[in-house]
Amino acid sequence: MTPSRRTLLGGAALTALAAATGTGTATAAARGSSRKWPTEFPLPNGFLPEGIAIGSEPYAYMGSRANGAIHRTDLRTGVGETLFAGATGLVAVGLKLDHDGLLYVAGNTGVARTHDSRTGNVVATHQLSEATGHFINDVTLLGDRAWFTDSRAAALYAVPRGRSGAVRTLPLTGDWVQLPDVNNANGIVGTADGRALIVVKSTPGELYKVSVRTGHATRITLVGVPDVVNGDGLYRIGRTLYVVQNRLNTISVFHLNPTSTTATLTGTITDPRFDVPTTAARYANRLYLVNARFTSPQTPETTFTGVAVPI
Repeated sequence: MTPSRRTLLGGAALTALAAATGTGTATAAARGSSRKWPTEFPLPNGFLPEGIAIGSEPYAYMGSRANGAIHRTDLRTGVGETLFAGATGLVAVGLKLDHDGLLYVAGNTGVARTHDSRTGNVVATHQLSEATGHFINDVTLLGDRAWFTDSRAAALYAVPRGRSGAVRTLPLTGDWVQLPDVNNANGIVGTADGRALIVVKSTPGELYKVSVRTGHATRITLVGVPDVVNGDGLYRIGRTLYVVQNRLNTISVFHLNPTSTTATLTGTITDPRFDVPTTAARYANRLYLVNARFTSPQTPETTFTGVAVPI
């Protein structure tokens, strides 16, 4: 099915996409080869997906809220396999795949894990917080660290990439005001210049630019829309920022100014197959999303899918 759009993206976004994927030739080849690939694929019944990660190869990795399982789907065929079966008490929400094959997984309960993306085996477990009541929600890779959000605490956590080392806790200050009893920090991406992070606060629906040096958070001015309520996963290509608004079944598309302090709405992406999509990852000229189906029964028999939309 073809997604509906209020506004089409311009040449700047396509140029940024080419820059993000490497050479123009490789990007064109990937776009051409992916045109006939499936745009929807099944996940195991009862999987309870939320996170999705894609690297340089056409494979999507998705995590389970039910038991922390990791499922991998071949984007060329839509055929998937479970790499890590999970276990009672484990959770996998946000995921990011590094160039060395390590998969960083937000673990919900104050813990993050690193998996080998080839085998699914757990390589390391990272205790981000010893306190109870934390919700480690999403992760991005910036510099030499994997950065994790905590929806129930005013802090980010940084884990060294590809090596051992101490976890760094970065308290959020500045414009950031932590709200009680709701999900605050959720999706996270780096800025285009690699010097800061962009974090979405799901409630009340705000974007913040966060200094990785000090933790000072500056609220990003939104133009063309009052908020990004239900903001969940973030994905950035150049200065184009995609904000997945889960229960609205919408991706809002913004153009960031050079300092990432203003985000101007340039369009929205919707699709009849969206059923509370949570996070997004890109391969070639598509965004792939998982449907968390938060408004449907969350049972072992509930069906789940991943879907792709063009960008």
